[in-house]
Amino acid sequence: MNVFIVHAHPEPKSFNTALRDLSVNVLEKEGHSVTLSDLYAMNFNPVAGPDDFRDRADPDYLVYALEQRHGWETKTLAPDILAETGKLLWCDLLILHFPLYWFSVPAIMKGWIDRVLVSGLTYGGRRFYDRGGLKGKRAMVTCTLGGREHMLDRDEAIHGRLTDMLKPLLQGTLAYTGMTVLPPFAAWHVPYVDDTTRAGYLETYADRLAKLDSLSPVAYPSLDDFDDKMTPR
Repeated sequence: MNVFIVHAHPEPKSFNTALRDLSVNVLEKEGHSVTLSDLYAMNFNPVAGPDDFRDRADPDYLVYALEQRHGWETKTLAPDILAETGKLLWCDLLILHFPLYWFSVPAIMKGWIDRVLVSGLTYGGRRFYDRGGLKGKRAMVTCTLGGREHMLDRDEAIHGRLTDMLKPLLQGTLAYTGMTVLPPFAAWHVPYVDDTTRAGYLETYADRLAKLDSLSPVAYPSLDDFDDKMTPR
């Protein structure tokens, strides 16, 4: 299996980075091929804009998604975008590693999503959910956060469920582009726990990585259940 890891943490000695390194080590020991994009180390540009296109379909007015389609068709996207789309197309499994910021991903990873999940390649028209451009690939989120597990482990919890908090990412991004979404992995209360607890997280995560094929995906819509007007059949 080909695994593409996208990592977004500014501290190389962070526990999030330790989880990232564990991902690489365990997956390679399992015989998988791993490619890593460390966004901070790469100084990845997160700002979507006109410089993302070396040739414009409309040089006078920027409609970003339409220019993405043109850029993908003509392969005139910026070189850093083309490099990342190559890794994305190569992989069978995409893993996003990041610390949770404000119920979401760090800005640098949001910028990666905006610039790399290109319209015309990953979605467009009726090509979304189980007809998305990345259908056949799997995706998993691995995140660290300061909150405690009981704050995100059930509907009645103060923040609801983690999958609900991450819905814009899990459903609106990963599932929307066609990927099968595996349950997210979270390391809880990380800045405040002791080394024994962190060691336990690493052990649990290593076990998760060794058993990826046994994980039940998170359920998201199928276009087969909707008519041409996108109303339920």
